Amino acid sequence: MRYRLPLPELMLLAVAMVWGCSYGVAKMALLYYPVLGFLALRFGITFVLLLPSLRHLRQPAVKNAIRVGLPLGGILLAIFLCETFGLAKTSATNAAFLIALCVVFTPWFEWQILKKSPDIGMWIAAAVALLGAALIASNLHMAFNLGDGLMVAAAVLRALMMVETKRRCTQSPPDMLALTAVQSGVLALGCLVLALSSSDGLPALPQSMTFWGGTLFLVLLCTLLAFFAQNYAIARSSPSRAAVLLGSEPLFGALFAVMYLGEAFNAQLLIGGGLIVLASLTAVLQPWAGRRWRVALL
Repeated sequence: MRYRLPLPELMLLAVAMVWGCSYGVAKMALLYYPVLGFLALRFGITFVLLLPSLRHLRQPAVKNAIRVGLPLGGILLAIFLCETFGLAKTSATNAAFLIALCVVFTPWFEWQILKKSPDIGMWIAAAVALLGAALIASNLHMAFNLGDGLMVAAAVLRALMMVETKRRCTQSPPDMLALTAVQSGVLALGCLVLALSSSDGLPALPQSMTFWGGTLFLVLLCTLLAFFAQNYAIARSSPSRAAVLLGSEPLFGALFAVMYLGEAFNAQLLIGGGLIVLASLTAVLQPWAGRRWRVALL
């Protein structure tokens, strides 16, 4: 029988690819504009582009998208506040590595919230992916600071987000484009309110084409496309498999740094990238499928 690569897992790998490149792009954009204003702009544009998906408010799938999207948008707001403020206070390499801790936290949340202990192979794949991310980032300066702490908090919230997306979207399947619109709207509104309530307010928008090029890249690929793909895939896969696949972000981030930024290619990058690819392929092909082994966490 011919084997077909599952679409949800391929979509998650695509998300990891664009998100891996996003750290350097976002860090560049933050040189031109403050965090809250940048997030309000990024997700405000996304919301406007997705407004047509909310026009049929009486359809059950759109109603479910609003009901599910509001709480998920709140979690997403917390994730991006931690992630973007953290990125402003640490290196892009540190950020890419520390966010990969999500692959360790997700199986635990899946066990606690969904009452489903992932297969032992998934725990092993998560550990292998984390080891690979650590090797890729082995040249970083691990003087732990506030930015690093915020990235760890973002990794915990990402894990919670994946499990909650699975739980809520399974109970009442929403329209995925509408769900992405609602999440983006919550994020944009939350950041705008926080920015306007601060003493500094918001400065005038930058005129730099570098800023706007980076912002459009983040809106179209890292937000619009990636959020839709993530919501679609997590609803049709397990949170732990999604976390392992998204844990390949540091690999793509390192490749982006080598090819685009001219950073050196070394043995740690080769070995670490190989481990992440191995863990991701293991999660996709699931060689332990059908076994009844579970991890006993007492």
